[in-house]
Amino acid sequence: MESLTHLDAVAAPIVVINCDTDQILPARFLQKPRSDDFGQFLFRALRFGPDGTEKPEFVLNQASFRESRIVVANHNFGCGSSREHAVWALYDYGIRAVIAPSFGDIFFINCLKNGLLPIVLPETVVLPLLEYLTTKAGSRISIDVPAQSVTLPDGASHAFEMEPFAKQCLLRGMDEIDYTLSHRDRIDAFERNRADAY
Repeated sequence: MESLTHLDAVAAPIVVINCDTDQILPARFLQKPRSDDFGQFLFRALRFGPDGTEKPEFVLNQASFRESRIVVANHNFGCGSSREHAVWALYDYGIRAVIAPSFGDIFFINCLKNGLLPIVLPETVVLPLLEYLTTKAGSRISIDVPAQSVTLPDGASHAFEMEPFAKQCLLRGMDEIDYTLSHRDRIDAFERNRADAY
């Protein structure tokens, strides 16, 4: 998992409300191993027609947004089923942060466990931002994780909340297993002492 401290990147607008995990990663790809590149399946039904050709109207198929690393979404992004694969698809495509007024609860947690930063900003900020990005293709957003701030294309800065443990894992590029293994010496010492006690 990559560490994330600062990100300055093109932001792609996903304007649909209640964009669920089946839209993000269709169910037919759930049986594939994690070693596969799930980025190729991201928004598969929205990005591609039945014959596999790109749909030019979809935002990530447009030249200005192909290299996007940030998604700005509408209300309740990632709702629906709890599939972690939806986060894998965003991450493997290259998306490192999603900004929205609200998220599906389990999706939000899955993001933090997989190195993807979900940022909640007020509707009064996000909805005008979606409109701006739609008309000003290629606009960039800057995210400072240590400072927990987002700088928008107009220069306005907004703070966001983040749970301290999740923040440290993201800054260090580790998941919960990596964090546990970083304390291996202490775990081994505990086990030795426990064995000696019996």
